[in-house]
Order: sequence, then C-alpha cells, then structure tokens
Amino acid sequence: MGLSGSGAVASIVFLGLCATVSCWPAPPPPEMLHESFAGKSEFRTVNRRRLSSCSNPSPYLSINVSSGGAPLPDEAFLTVTVAGVLRPDADDWVAMITPCSSSVSGCPLSGVNYVQTGDLAHLPLLCHYPVKAQYMKRDPGYLGCKTAACQKRDASGACSVRTCAATVTFHVINFRTDVEFVLFSGGFRTPCVLKRSGALRFANPASPLYGHLSSTDSTATSMRLTWVSGDGRPQQVQYGGGKSATSQVATFTRNDMCSSPLLPSPAKDFGWHDPGYIHTAVMTGLQPSQSYTYRYGSDSVGWSDTNTFRMPPAAGSDETSFVIYGDMGKAPLDPSVEHYIQPGSISVVKAVAKEIQTGKVNSVFHIGDISYATGFLVEWDFFLNLIAPLASRVPYMTAIGNHERDYAESGSVYVTPDSGGECGVAYESYFRMPAVSKDKPWYSIEQGSVHFVVMSTEHKWSEMSEQYKWMNQDLSSVNRSRTPWVIFIGHRPMYSSHVGIPVNVDLAFVASVEPLLLKHQVDLVFFGHVHNYERTCAIYKNICKGKPKKDESGIDTYDNSKYTAPVHATVGAGGFSLDKFPRIVLNKWSLSRVSEFGYARVHATRGDMLVQIDVALDNENSRKFRKNAIWASPSEQLLLYFLQFVSSSTMEVLDQFRFVKPDPARRLRNKPV
Repeated sequence: MGLSGSGAVASIVFLGLCATVSCWPAPPPPEMLHESFAGKSEFRTVNRRRLSSCSNPSPYLSINVSSGGAPLPDEAFLTVTVAGVLRPDADDWVAMITPCSSSVSGCPLSGVNYVQTGDLAHLPLLCHYPVKAQYMKRDPGYLGCKTAACQKRDASGACSVRTCAATVTFHVINFRTDVEFVLFSGGFRTPCVLKRSGALRFANPASPLYGHLSSTDSTATSMRLTWVSGDGRPQQVQYGGGKSATSQVATFTRNDMCSSPLLPSPAKDFGWHDPGYIHTAVMTGLQPSQSYTYRYGSDSVGWSDTNTFRMPPAAGSDETSFVIYGDMGKAPLDPSVEHYIQPGSISVVKAVAKEIQTGKVNSVFHIGDISYATGFLVEWDFFLNLIAPLASRVPYMTAIGNHERDYAESGSVYVTPDSGGECGVAYESYFRMPAVSKDKPWYSIEQGSVHFVVMSTEHKWSEMSEQYKWMNQDLSSVNRSRTPWVIFIGHRPMYSSHVGIPVNVDLAFVASVEPLLLKHQVDLVFFGHVHNYERTCAIYKNICKGKPKKDESGIDTYDNSKYTAPVHATVGAGGFSLDKFPRIVLNKWSLSRVSEFGYARVHATRGDMLVQIDVALDNENSRKFRKNAIWASPSEQLLLYFLQFVSSSTMEVLDQFRFVKPDPARRLRNKPV
C-alpha cells in the first residue's frame, strides 16, 4: 500500500516563531527582550521586603504620566516621566500599582512568610503586589543626567541646583481598578518610596473585554463566548444577523482561593486582585464550518468591537485542522519586569494568529499552564488580552495544568504551591470547557474525524478514581466509523528525555493510565509540562512497538493499519523558558527533539485519494506507466493523519510526521486507472 498520496490526512507540524517579544505588537521602545527575566526574578520577592525610609528625598520630585490625568482607555502605552531627581541612581525604579488604596507603609505584619515567593527573611513591602516595574536606568540618559533642569540659581545666575529626569513606557490594560505609579529607590532588595503619581482611573471600568470562544459539544451548532466586565448585570452577545444570547454572570472572591497554615498563599493576600465579573453566553442555531460576526456588552456598559469567528466542523465530517501547544503564559508588551514572564509567549501568539488569519485553523488547544498567574490575579487580565487575536476567532480549548490547580490542602494529586493558591478556581471561571462538572475538568469533544479526550493530570487518575472510570467509559464509546482518529490530551507527560528536578514523569501516573491508551487504541497523545518538543515511536512501557517509515517526501509515516501502540508528542514549547535536552540522549524511543518556541499544527481529512505508483519499463528510455493504483472514492478511502511542529521564530517546520490506516467504516478496493 502506498503512503505518499493525498487523502484523509492527519498532519502534525511543530512550528517556531518570532524570537523577541517586540514583534507582537510593536510598541515603543523596541528593546524588549525578556530572556533575562524569564521565570522567577528578584521582583517576585519585592512585596516581602521591609520598607525603609528614603533619606533626604529631593523636594523637586515629580511624576508625570502622558495621560495628563485624563481617564484611561481600555488599552494604552503610557509614558511616565520622573523629574526633579538630584542624584540619579542605578537602583531607582518605578512600579505600577493597583488599586491605589494599596498602602506602601502600613501593611500588617505576618508571622509566616510566603514560601512560594522565595523570600524567607523579610516581611511585606506592599499590601498589594506591584503589577510591573522598570528601573529608571532603562532611559539611557538617566544616569548621565542627559535631561537636566535648573531648579535654583546663585547670585551670578549660575545654576546651583540641577535635577535630572527620565522617561519610561508602560503598557496598561483595563483591569477595572485605578492605577498609580510609584517611584522607589534602593532597588528591589532595599526599597523605599520617593514619590507617588496619584490615582489614574479607567474611563469605563465596566467595559466588556477579552471575549474568548470555546466549543460546547461535537455538533458544531453552538459556541460559548466568555468575557470580563466590571459590571455584574447580565449582558448580551449579538450575533448572526439579529440573534442574541444573554450572559450568565459569575465571579470569585478571595475566600474562594486556597491557603494553608504552613503555606499561606499570595492569592488570598498580596496577590489578590478583584476579577470583576465573568460573563458567559452560548450562541445557538449555528452551522458547522460557517463564519459569524458578533459583538458583546450592553447599552449601559458599551459594546465590544464587532469580530468574526468560524465554527469548527461537526463530528464525522471530512476535514479538521487545529493548533496545539502547552505552557504559554504571557510576557509584557513593554520592557517591564513582572512576577512571572514567559519569553516565548508573544511570538507564539503572533505566529498562531497568522495561522488563524489564513482561515485554515478550526480550533486551538492549550494543554495546561495557561497564564502562570499563580496567585497574582491581575495577570489573568494580561493573558486574556494577549490571546484575544486567537481566542476571539476560533474555539480556544484548554486542559488544566499544575500552575492552575496544585496547592497544599486543595485535593490535588501533587502537593505543590504551583497555583499560588488559585486551586483551579480562576482557571475554571475564565475557561468554561464542556467538562463533567465543577472541579472535574475532564471532557471529550469531536471535530471532523477526530475524537479528543482531555484529562486532568492534577486530579486523581488511579484505577478506582472517578476520572479513570470516565476515561475508560469515554474511550470505550468512541464510534470509529464516525471519528477514526483518537487523540488523548493531558498536561504532565508519560515520556520525556529532559532531566528535570523534580522528575517530569510520574511512574504511578504512567502505570495507571498508559494501559488505557493501548487498550482503546489511541493513535496520538499530546502532553506539555516539559518546555520543549519531543516525539516518540509507537510506544508502550518504554518499548518501541512500531517505528515510522519515510515516504517519498522523506516524512516519517506511521502505518496504523496494524495498530501497535500510541505515539506521544510533548508540545510544551508555547512560551515558558525552554528546557534543554542533554547532549547525549540514550532513549531509543525518542525520535525527534526540538528545544525552540513553537506549536504543533495538525490536519486530518477525508477526501478523494489517488495513489500513483510509477514503475520503469526499461532503462533505455525510462518510459513509465501507471500501474493499477489503490483508489479511494469519497465513500471508500484511505485515512492519513499529518502533524508538523513549527518554530515560532522562523515559521519553519522543524518536525513532521503522519499516520495512515484504512477507514474502518469503508472498504478499500482496487480500481483500474
């Protein structure tokens, strides 16, 4: 049987993107590289520092913001100018703080420090965490006082008191609470307050913002839209030329966050930020694979811009395409430092947005470690703003990860502080998947010829657990005539060549769940958690049960006509600082490894397929003829599944492979050509 023809195709591609965050979008100034701030930085511990008194602050200090005190729009780049500085210092910095009621001097003392900040020695600086900060020396003229002003002259007219100024730029979005810029000295380790700007308020704290889509079922006749507003009254989504749906409204409070006596959480304390109200409405009466315009909001709070989304194909239809990645997070669109920065996130978003603009992507799957807010709630707003070009156009389907769910005394399988006390509440509020029920975030959905099973690696998965029983039942019920491809999705991987501390692979998890994959003949498994890309052979219990063969184009092709085991692909390169592979990898099951930011794109199709086999009759004239070919009509066809991993810096395909097998619902036959 030939493997090179077109036809029912399941394609998987890993792509790479723009390497710097300055490419999405292109705000000033241009030098916005965040690699040096990736992951945890000293800024994360600034709120645990004792606040010392600044000695002899300049009486000429001022902070001016480009808004001029006018109400702020929903998104802006603000220039903050600090003037009147007598002695510029490399440790001078400006923080953006919200809300302005935050006290910078009178926080109550706490007997227990917050372990997850990494600071075990100092008490809080601020009752509310600074959203972001920049050192004044980012202005290249600051330390050399290139921008000077004379504040006082002597009797001869010569300047006797000269002060210096500098300007930095902050990206601000509407997170509903007022904003203040505060000038500090002493760096992040010994900070003291020099000057405050005064409150800046948003023009419309109730604005409907950050609308994002998700599929509700496999029929592709309805679509959920979720958005955020500062107003708790029901709003509407208007769509499809006169239709509308009214929102259900929810929120969560500080009391919904997790904590424990031994591990107090930022989500309950200095990381808390009021989330406003989360609105969700379901648009019904839609048609598969059709496009619709929509807007959301109300006359009282205003309306969003009009946007367009496209429905995915219904279960059992001929074709579907999707993008998948994990571990994205977000990075600032300015040169600020923040609590957590994922340096590749912006470039991945930009590249996936280009994919969506082609009209060839039906959905996006983000499989765990979503925003990395980890208890600093305002960062969810920044993440939702970042993914808007994707999630407002196609369904944005998610799986829960350790940084959404895990915390002490929260019921998670893994007792770590990774969620910062959010314990899944924020994630499930913002991303309403077609899950079983609250805090049971596992689900399945079908698009085209693919049945997706999405599990939670953070909830109990042992053989007697509710989730295990659900997975077994769901996989048992797959109709292979309708959806011949089965893709299994979770966050923590079963196989990884990266050596992590703690270890990346939980052998108990593998022992419990891997047999289900083999039993139900899962074709392909996607995981994240490890921040790179890796592909295996068809594997079970660390043994290669089948390896791909190269087709005429050199693409690895797995022949699943005789199923052996699932193929695993780790796609955790969506934004978080990359995990490198060891120089020597001894795992024979590891067939492809890429440590570069990117994502996988997958294409599965059922179409007419003609496989041509050219055979030379003689060597003299190399005359060729078409031999009887394996021919497939729309009702009798071969299935192919194709995947590529794409670099986000170059859009180059760094790995690609495909599957092929007969359609179980149809019989292939030979037909003369």
